[in-house]
Amino acid sequence: MKGVVLAGGLGSRLHPLTKVTNKHLLPVYDRPMIYYPIQTLINAGIDDIMIVTGGNSAGDFLKLLGNGKDFGLKHLDYTYQEGEGGIADALSLVEHFADEGPVCVVLGDNIIEGNIRQAADDYRAQGGGAKILLKEVPDPQRFGVPELDGDRVLRIEEKPQAPKSDYAVIGVYFYDSTVFEVISGLEPSARGELEITDVNNHYIDEGTMTWNELDGWWTDAGTFESLLRATNLVAETGANRMSLGAAVS
Repeated sequence: MKGVVLAGGLGSRLHPLTKVTNKHLLPVYDRPMIYYPIQTLINAGIDDIMIVTGGNSAGDFLKLLGNGKDFGLKHLDYTYQEGEGGIADALSLVEHFADEGPVCVVLGDNIIEGNIRQAADDYRAQGGGAKILLKEVPDPQRFGVPELDGDRVLRIEEKPQAPKSDYAVIGVYFYDSTVFEVISGLEPSARGELEITDVNNHYIDEGTMTWNELDGWWTDAGTFESLLRATNLVAETGANRMSLGAAVS
């Protein structure tokens, strides 16, 4: 299984900071934000990784990360997303990299306390389809929200006014190689983007979607409030600190 970190987009919610750099290069405590999703993949046993960058600072990823040797990697791959076409549009750019195999996709502004190794192992055993990770949150209306029936996901609704559960779909997804066919058949949403929720609902309709609940805390870092929260959580709990410290010290 290969890993993908989606770190494109324009980061407009973090202006003026993102007028001078990519959102994913901003600091979360004492490390650049992009370090955390890379470490999430490595902790799951995934060491073949592509970074999808964007904006005016894409070259800075190469300066910062190089070939990934600071993380113990033999190499890192990169590709470029123009504009803000949505998460699914960014994912479509890695089809050649996936090489007809499964991928684990992590959004570049998602910071987690623990690791996703169990979910990755479960997905490897699953052998196809898709898997999402869920986390119970106090404000699910801010996120994609699953409607659940026991172990089954019935539907995912994006930012619903009346959420059908207290769970959020976090920015970690597992897909088989058919995901690129699914994306090619999507229509842009009202905001002009190809939505990852539509991809997930396709797998739900197929009956091939499973889910795991994430252990430990999770936050995105795409707004000033969540960026501050991520920094404070990492400082207080040392998320990924052992692995990151060993990798980059």
